[in-house]
Amino acid sequence: MARHAETELYAPVKAHLEAAGFEVKGEVGAADVVGLRGEDLVIVELKTGFSLTLLHQAVARQKMTDSVYVAVPRWTGRAGWRAFRRNVDLCKRLGLGVLSVRLEDGFVQVHADPGPFRPRRSAPRRARLLGEFAARAGDPNSGGTRGRIVTAYRQDATRIRAFLAEAGPSRGAVVARETGVARATSILRANHYGWFVRLARGVYGLAEQAPDDEGSSA
Repeated sequence: MARHAETELYAPVKAHLEAAGFEVKGEVGAADVVGLRGEDLVIVELKTGFSLTLLHQAVARQKMTDSVYVAVPRWTGRAGWRAFRRNVDLCKRLGLGVLSVRLEDGFVQVHADPGPFRPRRSAPRRARLLGEFAARAGDPNSGGTRGRIVTAYRQDATRIRAFLAEAGPSRGAVVARETGVARATSILRANHYGWFVRLARGVYGLAEQAPDDEGSSA
């Protein structure tokens, strides 16, 4: 995105608020933009991009009014949209409104209005988290790691690999029974880590040159 000045946001934001019936003035006290409509007070903080400074300033303005917005230039590209959407979610949690300004023509879009925020719970995500927690044996990872994560899936695959190394080629049902890994056949079939090879229908063994234990998590 081309570099812009915060002042380029002012005229479009002012016009947007005036269209809603506010009298608007810039740089009043610590606020970038102040709008007044009767007893209704709205404050908008302008920045050329999302930052902690912008959020700190906007939260500080909530001491004067509940109606606080942040305004930034409209994003560009798919990556810009993903980052913008995450920032909008964060602003909602802080009770802040969000405006974007298309500088080419001054169009202002409201992405969120100020107000209390109650996050919606995701039952599927909660179920996946609890399922992984229950399925994982022990605590093989250090919190905060940026390296390879040992998941319950990887633990099961490692258990299957150890069994085949000792017992030799086996049917998936046998592997499941002997290792206690109920999903053994699906793990063998998927062969996510490249450790296994299908020798016959339903029969699997170890690959002759199986990759080592490094690689992506699953």
